[in-house]
Amino acid sequence: MTLQIAPLRRVSILATEGVFASTLMQAKDFFHMASLRHGKLQGLGLTPSFVTRLVSPDGEPVRSFSDVRIPVDGALDEADVIILPAFWDDFDALSARHPQVFDWLRAHHAAGGTICGEATGVFWMAGAGLLDGKEATTYWRFFREFAERFPQVLLNTEKHLSDADNLYCAGGVTSACDLYIYLIERFCGADVAQAVARDILHEVQRSYTPGRIGFGGQKLHRDLTILQIQHWLEEHFAEKFRFEDVARDHGMSIRNFMRRFQAATGDKPLHYLQRLRIETAKGLLSATRKSIKTISYEVGYDDASFFARLFRQHTGLSPNPYRHQFQHKVE
Repeated sequence: MTLQIAPLRRVSILATEGVFASTLMQAKDFFHMASLRHGKLQGLGLTPSFVTRLVSPDGEPVRSFSDVRIPVDGALDEADVIILPAFWDDFDALSARHPQVFDWLRAHHAAGGTICGEATGVFWMAGAGLLDGKEATTYWRFFREFAERFPQVLLNTEKHLSDADNLYCAGGVTSACDLYIYLIERFCGADVAQAVARDILHEVQRSYTPGRIGFGGQKLHRDLTILQIQHWLEEHFAEKFRFEDVARDHGMSIRNFMRRFQAATGDKPLHYLQRLRIETAKGLLSATRKSIKTISYEVGYDDASFFARLFRQHTGLSPNPYRHQFQHKVE
């Protein structure tokens, strides 16, 4: 899948009392680097192509988890992307002190903006009611508290990343890195995303395979049988199966299945399956040193040549050049 590139003008990163300064500045550095690289591609020299700001609920400096006073660029503002870093504080007290954050998030989401939460930062989205009926994840230590606070949210404790309706959740630091790279690719293009990944993530070793972000919006429908099949595909995408059998196992004819799947997701089943496989392969190519043949087999293709052609159709690059851009340094 080739991501649609949308114009990016401003990224706002929320700073509150008890924020983990490392997660705050991690987001700042990722997007500032992207803005510099994107600006260079646009002929702006070292001028950033978009603004990355630290904002607090009242525009005043905040005191971090490690008791560091952090200045900010201003109060809550309009932005294309909002980042909610992790914090260590009593959420009831924090949200009572800054109820305007909820209104800010709701207005931003209603206007079509993108919101990302890392670990406890996800609590802000859930507290605003934006995640009701949608899949989300958070840091493992807070699974029980999150589930008790927000029973209407579909907490997935098996995922490190989730997305639904322009609402993105990252369980921790490494998954947040992968999320930021995904968003940089979405807004600034693959070249900028791969350059930032080379500069920052070259040594990162993950305990999971990144990828398959961008499917959450295709689950916001009311066809529960198709939703079950989507979840089944996420678990079995690398296996050999026939859609006729999948349809029969779920009480449908193949014709009815094809019609309902496309009506619910906007995608034909085969194209959806291909995207699942290619997104997984992208993660393996950028995060491991496995051979192309091995990756091809692991995502469900016995023929590495066919896999390479399909990969190029979806990404615009063959597997080796795609990996090369991630694993070699740039000027």
